[in-house]
Amino acid sequence: MKSKPRLSFWQIWNLSFGFLGVQFGFALQNGNVSRILANLGADLHMLPLFWLAAPLMGLIIQPIVGGASDRTWNRLGRRLPYILGGAIVAVSAMLWMPNSAIVVSLMPPIIFGAVMLAIMDGSFNVTFQPFRALVADMLPEEQRTTGYSIQSFLINTGAVLGSVLPYVLTWLGVSNDAPKGQVADSVIWSFYIGGTALLITVLVTIFMTKEYNPAEFAEYNTKTAEETEEKKKESFLTLIKHAPKVMWQLSVVQLFSWFALYLMWVYSTPAIALHFWGSTDAASSGYSTAANWVGVLFGTYSLAAAIYSIFMPKFAKATSRKTVYATSLIAGGIGYISIFFFGGTVGGENSMMLFISMAGVGMAWAAILSMPYAILSSSLPQERMGVYMGIFNFTIAGPQILSGLLGGLIIKLVPDSNPIYILVIAGISMLLAAISLIFVDDKQKETTTYQNLNH
Repeated sequence: MKSKPRLSFWQIWNLSFGFLGVQFGFALQNGNVSRILANLGADLHMLPLFWLAAPLMGLIIQPIVGGASDRTWNRLGRRLPYILGGAIVAVSAMLWMPNSAIVVSLMPPIIFGAVMLAIMDGSFNVTFQPFRALVADMLPEEQRTTGYSIQSFLINTGAVLGSVLPYVLTWLGVSNDAPKGQVADSVIWSFYIGGTALLITVLVTIFMTKEYNPAEFAEYNTKTAEETEEKKKESFLTLIKHAPKVMWQLSVVQLFSWFALYLMWVYSTPAIALHFWGSTDAASSGYSTAANWVGVLFGTYSLAAAIYSIFMPKFAKATSRKTVYATSLIAGGIGYISIFFFGGTVGGENSMMLFISMAGVGMAWAAILSMPYAILSSSLPQERMGVYMGIFNFTIAGPQILSGLLGGLIIKLVPDSNPIYILVIAGISMLLAAISLIFVDDKQKETTTYQNLNH
């Protein structure tokens, strides 16, 4: 089996550039869907149930797409057809989601909004999984941590742009307020711009990346033809049975970290609106101000993650991937919990302190986007990379589904049903994720070499 050729920095960059646009759209979803659904009539206790559409789509779609892309080859390549198809559907959903109110004659806008959320998130998942597998397909093992770190940088750059866009448009004079049952113009135009960016960046990856053809792929990744034929006959249950132990070890870390992330995405806007602006009315000016501020904060943690991603390979080389991963998760846990202590006033006086909180969350987010995949890909068979990456998505979708099912119950149990306590619980969950890394066996921690991101 021949070694894969090393790729240049810009080849790796182009390989993942489309992820910038995909995450641009995903950030708009994360930062604004709760606001949109609240404007369309969803109450605080129902929000996590509407959000369940997102992880459910990931749970169903990613393993299917992963397995299908393992067996695909056409003029576009192996993974690229799915990336392009998912992007086209995602753009369509992004155009419809903020305009849910116009279908009032056909169905309740809140139902249409939930359907668009499911389609939008499902199409994001169609693009996410092949991008993950594409890095493992194209890069030799010694460049994978670099590849996933660059991917993390691009993801978070896109997230910064998507998160702050409604705030920037409001600053430029686009209306940020909307009556009950409507969506603010700042949000509508943000989704239009985000959809355009998504399509353009994905097209850059499509036109600038040439996947290995079947003969080349077999030469780089398959030891014998007999092994390849045997792998094709494996059932889904056989794949699960033969999954490397490290995947199950990482799944515990994923459980606690993604449980926390889901709570943040669903409850940040109502939590910060109440804890810093004293507002619970989604149609009020205070709530709209808080919602825009949450967008800025999400952009802040994404910016922190983008910067941190540049240095992660160096930190991992100096210590280990597990050390960097655990330290980052601890920073995220502290960041969540600190939100409680910075707030408690009305009028947003201490809201600037939340930049400190988001810096910690950003460190955790950067590590979550890269370190599990760098650790896992070292233990996966190359010819089954796509399907195993899809199966690994269960460890992302599952915790979010659990979080969505329990979120409404948890908020009833916390004092005064105040959503700020949900963020404290998220912080504790992130700290438990860091502790869980003790049990993860990363065999590559001392033998992998890393390419400097700066060249």
